[in-house]
Amino acid sequence: MSIIEKAVGKLGSAEKREREARARVAAERDNTVSRAAAASEQQRHRQPPPPPAATAPVAAGAAAATPERIIIPFDTLHEQGYLTPAIPRSAIAEEFRVVKRPLLRNISGRSPTPMTTPNLVMVTSALQGDGKTFCSVNLAISIAMEQDKTVLFVDADVVKGTAGRLLGVPQGAPGLIDLLMDDGKVEPQDVILHTNIDKLRILPAGNSSEHATELLASETMHEFMLELAHRYPDRVIVFDSPPLLLTTEAAVLASFMGQIVFVAAADITPQHAVQDALERIADDKFVGVMLNRISRRRARLFGLGYSYGYGYGYGYGYGDAKVGAARAAKVDQDAEDAEVEATEARAGQEKPAA
Repeated sequence: MSIIEKAVGKLGSAEKREREARARVAAERDNTVSRAAAASEQQRHRQPPPPPAATAPVAAGAAAATPERIIIPFDTLHEQGYLTPAIPRSAIAEEFRVVKRPLLRNISGRSPTPMTTPNLVMVTSALQGDGKTFCSVNLAISIAMEQDKTVLFVDADVVKGTAGRLLGVPQGAPGLIDLLMDDGKVEPQDVILHTNIDKLRILPAGNSSEHATELLASETMHEFMLELAHRYPDRVIVFDSPPLLLTTEAAVLASFMGQIVFVAAADITPQHAVQDALERIADDKFVGVMLNRISRRRARLFGLGYSYGYGYGYGYGYGDAKVGAARAAKVDQDAEDAEVEATEARAGQEKPAA
């Protein structure tokens, strides 16, 4: 056999071996794929079936929706001298216990004369800066701490809305004005906010309107007031009102109220301003005059016994008696000043000569 024939024979043998090797590789590859597929199928059968998709609970209707809940900043309030539930035995808490007792007594039906809506309580003043918002917020929190009362605090100072911001109401939150403007479209439960005090709810002032006076004097407002007064027998509605001498809204609000707490600042509110403001309240309203920011010395003279820095002279009256209460507070201050001056004069006369 020639060399060429031998080379061709070897080449053919090599090609045969290569074809056989490729066939073995292909067979092994197919076998591997088959085993992998079978293993995957077995694994799939061994795994538990996926759980059914969770379904969201179906709401029971609009009434089941939870109103927005705001967090009243207790630490900030405490730093500013406000009453907070965290310190129920503070001096300011004791003061407002005395303030709320006559109001609650009237609400329970033990007023000197019958009252139609004693649970509608408005806190107002003659001028700005007399402390009405301070007093209204403290009064609302104090009543909310009662065992058998709930409180709806209404920020009715629709121009400033100071009380709402103080209590943590978000800016632009809808409220009273929105409720009155969109009659039938906005419901009370849409704008009344829950708080971190279980028995306290807040109705913000809402968005300002140039027709605020007309809205507050509307029949819708009157019906809303009656609804608030009669829907929940254990609820006290406390209104933070604008000053009587600076806006017309306060006098309109006063016409719906059963009780009015009038705040005057000691040594700040002029006597004529107090008289003018009280004359804007109808004679059939039950009015309590609260002397705010009274000195500790005068508080002791009035028998209050508090040294927190806020005191009050509190008296009720109808008609002319309202002005009389304001005058009496002024007379007491003048008499006390005269007594102090006389005491100092006597001390100077009795001082021995050097």
